Amino acid sequence: MGDPKQPEFRKTPAVLLPSKSELTQISDDLRLKCSEEEIDGFREYFKGTMKVYQRIQEIPEPQLPVKYPRTPGHKETKDNSWYWRCDIKGADTGKLTGKTIGVKDNVAVAGVPMMNGNRQLEGYTPEFDATIITRMLDAGGRIVGKTTCEDMCLSGTSWTSSSGPIPNPYCPTRATGGSSSGSASLVARGEIDMAIGADQGGSIRIPCSWCGIVGFKPTFGLIPYTGAVPIEMTVDHLGPMTRTVADCALLLEVLAGYDDGTDPRQPPNIVVPPYSTLLTKGVEGKRVGILTEGFDGVDYDVSKCVREAAYRLRESGVVVEEVSIPLHTDGLGLWIPISYEGAYNMMFKGNGNGENWKGHYCTSMQEALARGFNLRPHDISIVCKMQSVLSEYMVRNYQNKFYAKAQNINRLLTKAYDQALQTYDILVMPTLPCTANELPTTDRPVLDTLRLTLGMMKNTAPFDATGHPALTVNAGSCEGLPVGIMFVGRSFDDLMVLQMAHAFEQIRDQPS
Repeated sequence: MGDPKQPEFRKTPAVLLPSKSELTQISDDLRLKCSEEEIDGFREYFKGTMKVYQRIQEIPEPQLPVKYPRTPGHKETKDNSWYWRCDIKGADTGKLTGKTIGVKDNVAVAGVPMMNGNRQLEGYTPEFDATIITRMLDAGGRIVGKTTCEDMCLSGTSWTSSSGPIPNPYCPTRATGGSSSGSASLVARGEIDMAIGADQGGSIRIPCSWCGIVGFKPTFGLIPYTGAVPIEMTVDHLGPMTRTVADCALLLEVLAGYDDGTDPRQPPNIVVPPYSTLLTKGVEGKRVGILTEGFDGVDYDVSKCVREAAYRLRESGVVVEEVSIPLHTDGLGLWIPISYEGAYNMMFKGNGNGENWKGHYCTSMQEALARGFNLRPHDISIVCKMQSVLSEYMVRNYQNKFYAKAQNINRLLTKAYDQALQTYDILVMPTLPCTANELPTTDRPVLDTLRLTLGMMKNTAPFDATGHPALTVNAGSCEGLPVGIMFVGRSFDDLMVLQMAHAFEQIRDQPS
C-alpha cells in the first residue's frame, strides 16, 4: 500500500472577506447610499481582490539591513535621560572610532525596544536598523543606548515623555527642552560624545540651546530619515547633537548622503563634502545678516547676548550687518497647520507611515502604532491631545484647506530667505526667545502648560518648513543659563553653516 494521503493545511487568510452587514455599515458611514444589490456585487468582486492581498502577504518584503551583533540591553531606571541602555560596537576602524553615541528613541535600532516617548509603542522592538544606525556603526561608532524623547516628539520642552521629566543640566527646576531631550542632556553632561536628534519644529535646536551644546538641523533631505518615526513628511529631519562644532561636522559627514531611493525626502544628486576637513577653511570676507525680525519678542538679556555674539564675528574678518525679512514673522504661523494637520494625518490616522509616497515603509512599526492607538488612544500627552482635537476639527470643517494654503505660502517664505542669502552667506538670530523655562507643577492650568510646551519655536520652526540648514551653538549665558545663537544658510550649503559656527566658537573660547 502507498503512503497515506497527507492532510492539507489551509492557509490563514491575509484579509477576511467582509460580511454584507460590514459593507453596509461602511456605506452608511461614508453616506454612499449603496443599494443591497450594489453591496452584493461589491462582496463578490472582493472575493477576487482578497486573492491579491493573500499573494502580497506571501511575498517577503525587503528589510533594512542589520549588520552588527547586539544583545537587547536593559531599561534604564536611574536616569530619565535614557530610555534603554545597550552596547553595540561597530567596525574596528572608521571616522567615529572611539565615539560613544546615544540615539533618540524615535530612530529604530534592531533588537532594542522602542517607545517614541509614548505608550502606544510600548512592547515594540524593531527588527531593522535605521539607515543612519548602519552608517554610524560602519564608521566605527559605538551605540550605548536609546535616549528619551517627548511623547510622539510633539513638545518643545521636557516633561511630556511617558518616562517622566528631564531636568536641565544647569538647573534642576528648569526644562532641558525637547523633543530630543535625553540626547541633549546626556551630551551636555558628558555622558556620551555625541547623539542623534530629530527636528520637525526645533526639536534638535531647542534642547541644544537650553543645554549649551551644538545642534544641527541640516538641509531637508541631506540625511536619510529611513527607519525613524515620521511626524510630517515635509518637515522631518534627523541631525547631530554634540559638544563642539568639530564633532558635529564629523558626525554629519557620516550621516549624510543618498539612501538609494528609500527616503523620498532626498534628491538623488546629494554631494557630501568632507565637512570635518574643510571646517577650518576660514570665513574672512563672508557676509552675515543679523535677522531683525528674529529678535522680535525675545527677552532683552537673550537679545543682547546674541547680538553681541554676532558682531564678534567681525574679529574673523566677517562683514556683519542687519537684514530684514518681514515674512519671517509669519513663519511659525505657516508651520502650525503644516505640522499639526500633517502630523495628525501621518501619525495618528496613518499610524506613523501614511501613504502616497515611494520609499521604505516600516510595516512592523505601523502595526504596533495601530494597535496602540486602538487600545489606548487616550494615553497620550496633553500636547498630543490638543493637536489631535484641533486637527480633526480643521479636517472636518475646512478639509485641510489651511494645510494646503500654508504649504503654498511657504514657497514665498523659502524664496524670501533665498533672496536674502544671495546677499549674505549666513543669517543669524537667537535660537530661542528665552532661557530654559520652569518645569511645570501638576496643577498648572492647561493653557499655561501648552504655552510653555510650544511657545519657544518662533525662530526654529520656520526653517523646518523651508528646509534651510540651521545650527545652534552656545553664545553665552544669562543668569547661569545657556543662550543659543542660530546660524542659517543656503540649502545644501551646510558646510558654510558649520564653518561660520566653528569660527564663532573659536572667538567665543578665546581667553579674555
